[in-house]
Amino acid sequence: MGFGPGARTSYDSDTGVRDVSNPFDDQDGTFLVLVNDEGQHSLWPAFAQQPQGWQVALEEGSRDTALAFIEEHWTDMRPRSLREATEAQAS
Repeated sequence: MGFGPGARTSYDSDTGVRDVSNPFDDQDGTFLVLVNDEGQHSLWPAFAQQPQGWQVALEEGSRDTALAFIEEHWTDMRPRSLREATEAQAS
């Protein structure tokens, strides 16, 4: 069974428990911030292939640095097309 790109698994034979770690949750990981054409931001593990349609907005940094960048720069969660449509209706 696959767990997605970058997922790490371990198996404890004593307990029978399989642990799956998500690379997006790695507190010690190195991350990028990506932005798409709609202005949506994404925390992205630096080792993972950048998805098509997304550009690097912040080069490699700590998870906390990347999250702070997203919080500072992505102040309106609506996609750009929705913001523009809403503004056009208001005028």
